[in-house]
Amino acid sequence: MAYQSEVIIDGQPQPAGTSYSFNSQGSWNSDLCDCCSDMGICLCAAFVPCILACRVAEQAGETCCLPFLPGSMIALRTGVRGKYRIQGSICDDWMVMSCCPLCGLCQMARELNRN
Repeated sequence: MAYQSEVIIDGQPQPAGTSYSFNSQGSWNSDLCDCCSDMGICLCAAFVPCILACRVAEQAGETCCLPFLPGSMIALRTGVRGKYRIQGSICDDWMVMSCCPLCGLCQMARELNRN
């Protein structure tokens, strides 16, 4: 017969949570109304915004069909902000994409092109 040692547990295991700390939060590389700073993006947004939205979604790592879902551009803007640690809130994203969606789309496109 083999000898078995006795194991004494003197504490309960604790859950290991994941914590994230962001040391700094930046800002967008361009202002919301700087649409004409990149004329290619500006013209694309003015005449074929669906193509620009698909391109932005793909650059952000999403499917090209994402812009055709209601509310998805708000989520995409929130995702871009999170990825590049840009300060703001989902309320800010909602306001921008509801009140001036083409300017918001241009701003996301410029941000993704610069990063």
